[in-house]
Amino acid sequence: MGARIIAIATSNKHKVEEINNILSGCGYRVEPVNVPKIEVQSASLVEVATFAAATAYHVLHRPVIVEDAGLFVEALNGFPGPYSAYVYKTIGISGLLRLLEGESNRKAVFRSVIALAHRGGVEIFTGETRGAISLEPRGSQGFGFDPVFVPLGETRTFAEMSIEEKNRFSHRGRAAKKLCEWLTREQVL
Repeated sequence: MGARIIAIATSNKHKVEEINNILSGCGYRVEPVNVPKIEVQSASLVEVATFAAATAYHVLHRPVIVEDAGLFVEALNGFPGPYSAYVYKTIGISGLLRLLEGESNRKAVFRSVIALAHRGGVEIFTGETRGAISLEPRGSQGFGFDPVFVPLGETRTFAEMSIEEKNRFSHRGRAAKKLCEWLTREQVL
């Protein structure tokens, strides 16, 4: 019997690869689907992911997940947080590093929320990784702010790690592991 398939509302192939790397361990995999992007503006990753998953389920009429993540930099009062994708597209890594010039506090947290919408409602799975922002970008793996995020206890950035290595530390990997455990336990899909 092949893996069970769950739709994921994203066009980000890196998210798909990272989540599939985890879900393969419990007999599931995600396949990207295109749904109209209707995003609620909120400072809460949970609200954004929940709204997007419920909307996608309403369109698709089948189980679907949405993953939303944010980089919360302590010295910037949690900025860019839920606006990370927009900040990455507008000022990029170089802009983030400019905001931190001369700053000794480089602590940051990556947070991920996976919302699974299904006939029984919306389930939420969260993960977070504490770390720091490096002084310069390093590595060519991953995406987004991965080249400047060094997880606690590591010397390498996420972009210097393979998917398997990153998933051992990452916010998305932790949220996906919780989803995998829930799918195995609940058997609702």
